[in-house]
Amino acid sequence: MSLNDVKNLTLSLDVMGGDKGPLITIPAAIMAIKSHPHLHLILCGDPQIIIPIAARYGMPAEKLEQHPQLTLYPTTQVVEMDDKPALAMRTKKDSSMRKSLDLVHQGKAQACVSAGNTGALLSMAHFVLKNLPGVERPALISALPTHDKNKHVFMLDLGANVFCDSHVLYQFGVMGSVMAAQVDGIENPRIALLNMGEESMKGSDHIKLAAVELTENSAINYVGFIEGCDIFANKADVIVCDGFVGNVALKTCEGVARLVHKRSKSIFTANVLTSLVGFFFKSSFKKLFKSMNPDQYNGASLIGLRGIVVKSHGNANSAAFLAAIREAMKEVERQVPDKIKATLEQGLSVNEQ
Repeated sequence: MSLNDVKNLTLSLDVMGGDKGPLITIPAAIMAIKSHPHLHLILCGDPQIIIPIAARYGMPAEKLEQHPQLTLYPTTQVVEMDDKPALAMRTKKDSSMRKSLDLVHQGKAQACVSAGNTGALLSMAHFVLKNLPGVERPALISALPTHDKNKHVFMLDLGANVFCDSHVLYQFGVMGSVMAAQVDGIENPRIALLNMGEESMKGSDHIKLAAVELTENSAINYVGFIEGCDIFANKADVIVCDGFVGNVALKTCEGVARLVHKRSKSIFTANVLTSLVGFFFKSSFKKLFKSMNPDQYNGASLIGLRGIVVKSHGNANSAAFLAAIREAMKEVERQVPDKIKATLEQGLSVNEQ
């Protein structure tokens, strides 16, 4: 199938990216097209590796070649997880990561999904797709669970920018507000700044100045500072911070979730009595941990660019990578970059310098 014949919703996948590459991305891609008949996927990577793996999942070479929902886009290079971003930018122009981004830039795909090297993906995406007008820096944003099982909270930045000044944080608030409104349909999303306390006198100067900018914009529903212990408390729909704080907070939360899961299993297998109790509550605990499973929230979006890029965890399994594909689909359908651009142009960025 020619790329020029692509119709409906088309995504490009960096098939080689991530800790296990095609072993994870290929089965996820096959699951995606089976459950979404209008979806077309462009698989960027090494055919000699992709084809045998696809055959294991009922997609032999002849079927893969003729499949109406799959296009194999051969590449000769792979961005390794330990590659330095600058070096990958210069020397790996025919990598699966770079080509998947090029396809978005060329209009042959509407979004890119990659589980590859985060730093390299950020650098390449910024170089290939460029920022939206008025956006100083793109940010990584992802959804996290809350106390309310029917709601989640968007958090940004999760690692794209180690330090951000007050105006960049303000822009993150604007972009996060658009994301929550368009992807989750939240009317007038609540925006909060992650800080070391809720009191107005606490925090660094750039946090305080960002609060002033957000407060002065009447189109933003700014609700104040929020502490780390309240990230999941459903006190805000969007939580804004710089990339250093956001990444540390996210990794800490994931570690605590794994700790609770592991400790709970050990408690309910400690002896005959606890095993019996665990047996009766097994279904309830299974539902609880499923609702907290990071896999279903996999897929941090790099927003603020002139295209959609979704970053999957490098160690994601097939179910988690499938979640990232579905996140990209949702953003394409809701036209998130266009909505952010329109929002900035319509005056939500009145304080822009």
